[in-house]
Amino acid sequence: MTVSGVQWQEFLAGLDYPVSREDLVRWGQENGASTEMLQMLRALPAEQFDSPAELHEALGTLA
Repeated sequence: MTVSGVQWQEFLAGLDYPVSREDLVRWGQENGASTEMLQMLRALPAEQFDSPAELHEALGTLA
């Protein structure tokens, strides 16, 4: 199963930016992210994301 853009949008709604990769992984663990989502968050290329657009662009490179 791959994670869709809509699933990411719903899952990441309410995050405050900027956000670090470590914070994203913690957010995922605390909010029931799937194993695949957690793996993708851990594999993100940047250490920090300043906006939702920046994060979604980075996630798109992993798909």
